[in-house]
Amino acid sequence: MSEVDHKSHKKEYFLVFIALAVLTAVELVIPDLKASKLAKGSSLTFLALGKACIVGYYYMHLKDETKWMKFVALIPLSAFIYAVVVVLESIYR
Repeated sequence: MSEVDHKSHKKEYFLVFIALAVLTAVELVIPDLKASKLAKGSSLTFLALGKACIVGYYYMHLKDETKWMKFVALIPLSAFIYAVVVVLESIYR
């Protein structure tokens, strides 16, 4: 039985945690800004999408997957794009 070397990911996970904390702090500030609802809403939406991508890439280990699995993981992004188009269409109608 051979032992497999295990690389510690503590530093990487801590940096990702800090990045997510900073993005969350930005999300808490955005509603108090003097900007249009569309600007606030789209900013919050894209921050949430970015955070979801970071979580998927690092904590769900997509960075270690094959290109095909990364592509499969991006399929739900098409649903997000469709939702954005539908929302924008309803706003500007």
